[in-house]
Amino acid sequence: MVHSFAPISSDDAQVLILGSMPGKASLEANQYYAHPQNAFWKIVGHLLGLDPGTCYTDKTKILTANRVALWDVLKTCTRNSSLDSDIVESSIVPNDFKAFFANHLDVSRVYFNGAMAEKTYRKHVVPTLGEISRLTYVRLPSTSPANASLTLEAKIAAWKCIVTKPARR
Repeated sequence: MVHSFAPISSDDAQVLILGSMPGKASLEANQYYAHPQNAFWKIVGHLLGLDPGTCYTDKTKILTANRVALWDVLKTCTRNSSLDSDIVESSIVPNDFKAFFANHLDVSRVYFNGAMAEKTYRKHVVPTLGEISRLTYVRLPSTSPANASLTLEAKIAAWKCIVTKPARR
């Protein structure tokens, strides 16, 4: 059984990026996207002007300063590896998105970091939400090292839509 992290967010977040569940490297480091080959922080760094050597705490501060929230669809699940395909469907417990959206009224765009995040959200979360008409959903290419079909440049181009305003530090 693995457990996700609390969301990284500010009260004025406009965008929510959702992964499925942190991988083993992230769980061990207690940091989102800690696997050195995961492109998430490279992509976000490029889009928000982060220096590659920025510490994790400062990375999260820059995310929230740019009105970007980060979380995972799943609160808990059973999985033997870091692969989304190893998640045991019957073990899935989603995070409390009803409360999240009630406390983050400016969030209007939800971006999925890959297909599994979108699939599990639509199956396990959407039926519990009721109507939240302000939300639009977009699946982005996964930043996982398992998604090697796209170049980093192609992923950056696809992910440009997460930027809510000019980056600030």
